[in-house]
Parts: sequence; C-alpha cells; structure tokens
Amino acid sequence: MTTNNDAFIKRDRLRFTKNKLSSNLTLLAILINAFYFVSVYKCDVGTYYYKWFIGISVLYNLVFMLVAFLSSEGVKSYNIKYSFPLIAIGILQVVRIFILPLQAKNAVITLDGVEQAVMEDGKFFYQSILLVASGVLCVIAGVVNIIKAQTLASHQAQIDKETKGSKS
Repeated sequence: MTTNNDAFIKRDRLRFTKNKLSSNLTLLAILINAFYFVSVYKCDVGTYYYKWFIGISVLYNLVFMLVAFLSSEGVKSYNIKYSFPLIAIGILQVVRIFILPLQAKNAVITLDGVEQAVMEDGKFFYQSILLVASGVLCVIAGVVNIIKAQTLASHQAQIDKETKGSKS
C-alpha cells in the first residue's frame, strides 16, 4: 500500500481518534480568559469601571467563551471551518490588551481627595499575560486543527484512490 508503513498508520489513526490537542488547548484558553475577567472585575477602584465599556467587556467575554467552546467541540472532529473562528478570537484576545487594561493602567481617579492609579503596573502585566496566553492557545489550536484536517483529508483521498484502483 505505502512504502512508509509507520507514517501511514499515524495518518490513518486520525480517522478513528478525536483531535484532543486542539480541543484541550481551546478549553485551556477559556480557563485563562476566566482568570483574566475575574482579575479585571476584582480590581474595581472607585466608580471607574461603572461605564458602558465594562458592559461590552462582559458581553465580549460571554461571546468569547461561547465561540471558543463551540469551536473546541468542532475541532474534535477535524472540521477545518472551526479553525478560523479560533484564530480570529485568538487575535482579538491580544487586541483586548489595548482596550480595557491599557485604559485602566493609564487612568487616574481621585478618591477622598487623593489621586490614585486605577490599575497598577503589576496588574496590567498579569492581565496582559493572561490575554496573550489565551490568544496564543486559540491560534495554536486553530493552526494545529488546520494541519491535522488537511493531513486527514489528503490521507482519505489517498485511501479512496487506492481503493478505486484495486476495484478496477
């Protein structure tokens, strides 16, 4: 059938196993995002966060978790179309650093006549790391699924071709 039997078996196993790597990376990204939004909502200083953008942040977190979870289920079956939302939300996670955390880091409010930073450098660094980690995991999960899905599709095409050739 093929000259490299081990490589064939490795590709053939894809037909019978789930893509756990991409799925688990996505679930880990969701967990890290949960740490991020808990961190953001815990560092409330005065009334700084009582604005419209915190509502948008809450909605985005819900949408992120929904899309990520649905994609984690989709990539289990090597469905390539779920890779693209994963890559997109991964990139958006990194972009988010420049929205809420950066604005809060640069903001100063007055409490009881004393100016105070809304977010300290350490908190900003921590939240940035969480967003980057979550984003990178989503992108890696999407890319791994693309590679595995294409490998499986070409392997299936090879099997189909060999099967048709042997029936003739």
